[in-house]
Amino acid sequence: MTVSPRSRSHRVSFREPSILKGCAVTDPDRLKRVDALVDDVLPPPAVRTKLRLAAGLTQQEVAEAVGVKRLAVARWELGQTHPRRPHRAVYLHLLNRLAERYPEAATPDEGMPTPASDSRGSG
Repeated sequence: MTVSPRSRSHRVSFREPSILKGCAVTDPDRLKRVDALVDDVLPPPAVRTKLRLAAGLTQQEVAEAVGVKRLAVARWELGQTHPRRPHRAVYLHLLNRLAERYPEAATPDEGMPTPASDSRGSG
């Protein structure tokens, strides 16, 4: 099968620099940053509490594991503040592991605010 020169000019190629100009599609660091944005979503504060309680952990035990004071964990669970780097990654890892072990505790209760409905965001 032969392709006429005319039909070639109408084909779209994603390898042409003009189409990808300004886009770093092949930049693995950017892809990792995008993945981090998607993967770095904390569950709602009430779910954080449910996960901790399902595991039989105290706020003090979580605080010691994450490397913060107990008051920080209490505020995270109340939704008053949000964990910041580097503690956020450690806390998120803990919550993800607890959610794997206690999936029933990882589901929001009826009427519980979700990150999308929480006007403060997950900062």
